[in-house]
Amino acid sequence: MKKIYIKAVVASLALAVFSTGCKKSDLDTVNPNAQTTETFWKTSDDAVKGINAAYGSLIIDGSYMRFSPVVENTRGDDCTSNSPWDQIYNMGKFNMASSGDGVLFSWTAYYQGVLRANEVLQYVPAINMDAALKNRVLGQAYFLRALFYFHLADFYKNVPMPLTPAQSSADYFAKQVSQDQVWAQVISDFSKAKDLLPVSYANLGTVDAQVGRATKGAAAAYLGKTYLFTKNYTAAADQFKSVIDLNIYSLMPNYYDNFFTNAENNAESIFEVQFSRDAGGTDLGWGGDPSSGWGKTSARAVTFGAASFGFGDVQPSAALYNDFMSEKTTSGGVDPRLDVTMYYNKPGEILYGVNFATAYAGSSSLNQLWCHKYENGDIGQANEYDWRSGINERLMRYSDVLLMYAECLNETGATAQAYPYIQQVRNRAKLPDLATVKPGMTQTQMRDQIAHERFLEFGLEGHRFDDIRRWGWLQDATKLAYLKSRDPEFNTYVAGREYLPIPLTEIQTNVGLVQNPTY
Repeated sequence: MKKIYIKAVVASLALAVFSTGCKKSDLDTVNPNAQTTETFWKTSDDAVKGINAAYGSLIIDGSYMRFSPVVENTRGDDCTSNSPWDQIYNMGKFNMASSGDGVLFSWTAYYQGVLRANEVLQYVPAINMDAALKNRVLGQAYFLRALFYFHLADFYKNVPMPLTPAQSSADYFAKQVSQDQVWAQVISDFSKAKDLLPVSYANLGTVDAQVGRATKGAAAAYLGKTYLFTKNYTAAADQFKSVIDLNIYSLMPNYYDNFFTNAENNAESIFEVQFSRDAGGTDLGWGGDPSSGWGKTSARAVTFGAASFGFGDVQPSAALYNDFMSEKTTSGGVDPRLDVTMYYNKPGEILYGVNFATAYAGSSSLNQLWCHKYENGDIGQANEYDWRSGINERLMRYSDVLLMYAECLNETGATAQAYPYIQQVRNRAKLPDLATVKPGMTQTQMRDQIAHERFLEFGLEGHRFDDIRRWGWLQDATKLAYLKSRDPEFNTYVAGREYLPIPLTEIQTNVGLVQNPTY
């Protein structure tokens, strides 16, 4: 089956034409060669093209083509940056300027996605089409709008929240709402998506039966995650348990299979962003007006790639390496997730077909750590300098559901019941039985254990800073000192800068916006 890829003409329609609304000019003239809202939203094919356009906002620069992984990873203690570009270097040091491109990229990408999802939700209900297909299209629109707003609230906190397409120039300046209001809308949208989406598209035999589309399991997992972020642990646990009880997801036996092209959309993947070197053109889709030359590739690999083979803008931290070394496997070996997560100077280490020690002989890079996850060095590429990676970005894995469910059990007083869900993840890493090596943990001890388990399981996957923030570590003097001891970048953290600044251009354009504190 084909993956989802948006045609340039549809993307252009969704981005440029839709944003103008349906206001007629005084002359009431219509360009017969241009699509409008009145001429486009007529058929089921239009509905599918419209939702495909919304998926397209996941594969541009501000989202998962490049900059969302930068925002999500650099601020955690599992990563560091020595990038020469200040927009990456300062991201992990909590020193971003509101005027910088780095804070604007994601804002632009996710509001583009919101616009496209809003268009689908506005116009598809009136189309005369198969009811089941219509429900699936609308379910995906609710899911994607929720995902876009999840990121906006997570990155920027209090943001404008338009829920319908702009119908006049007055609608362009949407009011800023509180983060709590955004979370409430995200919960509502994910809930609607869960009700409308199928468990799988595999046997539908229709135009939308494609790998990569949002499913009931994806909506439930993200609904649970949103409840977790808002500390509604009982509701979160219910959603995670519903995903587990679907009995369609499982951990891949080999951890490696979650981060490269060899086993994409596998049994552990609940939702992933689809990239490919074989779709579309060869140009990078940086954003803005789509071009027919755009490919569907990611620039994450070159951005995170090891020095001399990529830009080396983001690197694993020493803290992550050291924590991998803190516990031996049942056979006395090193946690196998370490070698999947990073390249480092060990006997026989090969990256991009070259011996590590040989590649970096006489260089300061010899004693540094470099990213392995999401890199193309294992498939015969000599480097990442063509900027075109086809590796899918896994946003939600089943292991995340298991560990988030364990966290909810612990937070609701069922600490003993959390052990087996954690152990499923540990078993794959060949780590000892937690109930044997650390029996009878208190709730507080289990919190710290889950933090450790998540740190190793999701290193370089962009979850760590979200975890740190939602656990309140930045407001806890002891925990903040712990972070500073592991990652010097936290020495420049200032209260309030756990969120990005709202882009200055938005503040100047929309007078109703209030900047985040300390910016």
